[in-house]
This record gives sequence, structure tokens and C-alpha cells, in this order.
Amino acid sequence: MSRPTQPTNQRLSPVREPIIRIAQVFKQYRVGRRDITALNGVSLTIDRGEWVSIVGPSGCGKSTLLNLLSGIDAPDSGTVDVAGQRLNGLSEDRLAAWRGREVGIVFQFFQLMPTLTILENIVLPMDLARNGSNRRVRALALLEHMGVAELANNLPSELSGGEQQRAAIARALANHPQLLLADEPTGNLDSHNGKIVVELLRDLWNAGTTIIMVTHDPGVATQASRVVSMRDGEIVDDIAHIEQGACIHSRSMLLG
Repeated sequence: MSRPTQPTNQRLSPVREPIIRIAQVFKQYRVGRRDITALNGVSLTIDRGEWVSIVGPSGCGKSTLLNLLSGIDAPDSGTVDVAGQRLNGLSEDRLAAWRGREVGIVFQFFQLMPTLTILENIVLPMDLARNGSNRRVRALALLEHMGVAELANNLPSELSGGEQQRAAIARALANHPQLLLADEPTGNLDSHNGKIVVELLRDLWNAGTTIIMVTHDPGVATQASRVVSMRDGEIVDDIAHIEQGACIHSRSMLLG
């Protein structure tokens, strides 16, 4: 199978303006008779063009943070500003419309519609957003870049896990999102396909896409330009990296 070509050999310089700004965000969940604190006063700013890994043990608040950034969930208090929009207080309809325009989401378990072909899965978000007149052409071009164009007319069940994840990345990019959110994008893949997905993410970042990625894999995490560590619902470390994970500076000292 052919490998996708890289869109650029040079990293585009990021625009130093925030695409994400969250301030003093708290989030609790009711579990039985207990309130569980998922986020405890989290503040975070991410500039346009960064690739940020969110790491930490299970239950530390990583996925909750990603859900707040996508508008899938809402904070109990604090403010969430993403891609030019304050998400606090938006209706579900307005959140869905905003998410369809501005955010692409990649899930660990792919979440492709099982009764649609791969091509139809890529066209679907463009149909929902009423975006573009040549939707099939764009969908095929995205699948070509992801290296799975020859599988366009197959159902998801006919693809391997790695092929499904590449198709899922293509779907996430369908509407030209400003921001790509990836929740454990290599967590359900073998090491070979995991490396392919990381290379695709690097290609997208090199082309200027802002990427926020939750991962448990330290090797995957350090491919990003910045690693944010969480523990017990708080950010405990925030370190910027250069290529191949060499540290250039720390934004905050490890707490505790």
C-alpha cells in the first residue's frame, strides 16, 4: 500500500496567537452518592499551530479536558474559549454547528458509521455542514493523502484498524477545521500502524494544523511540540519541545 506523501518538508512557523484559552475550569461528575472532581481549577493557553500532547494516569482529567475543548461537555465554572468562540452557555445546536466548522475529532475506536462506505463517511460531515460543492472530490483527495483511497468503496468492517484510523483522520479534516483533537489516536493500533498515524499527524502539524492529542504512550507524546502533564484533575507540568522531543524550556515547574 502506498504511503501518503508529506504536504511539506518544512515546518510552517506557528502564528503566536491563542487558539485555546481556558481559565479556572472546574468540572465534577456525580458517581453514585459521590461527587468526583475531574478538573480542579485548570487554566491553559495554546497557540495556533502548536502540537500539544496531554498525558497522565487514567482518571486524571485528560479526556474531560478534551471534551470541554470540543464542546461535547461543559464546565461547572470557568471559561472555555476555542477557535474564536466562547463555548460557555452555547446551545447544543450552536455548539454542534460550531464544532462542525472549526474542530476535527479523532477517536481511539474510530467511530466510523458501519453502514456507510469509507467515502460516504468522509462526505457525511461536509453534508451536515453544507460545506462545499465538490464533496466527493475532497473526500477522495483526503483518502488519497491518507493512503487509503483504494478502499473508498469498502465498509469500515472491511478495513484493518490502522486503515480505519487513517480514514477517521480524513473524516476529521473534511471541513478544513482550525483544530484537530485526537483522543488516544494510536491506543487501539499495533506499533507499525501507530507509527504511520503519528507520521500523518506530524505531516498535518508541519502544514500548520493545531493538534491537541491525549495519549498514554510516552514515545507518542514526545513527538509533539509540547507536553502537558495532568494529575488529579490539575496540570502539574507543561514542557515545550523541539523536534524529536528535545526539551527547550519548561512553562511551569512540576507541582508537588
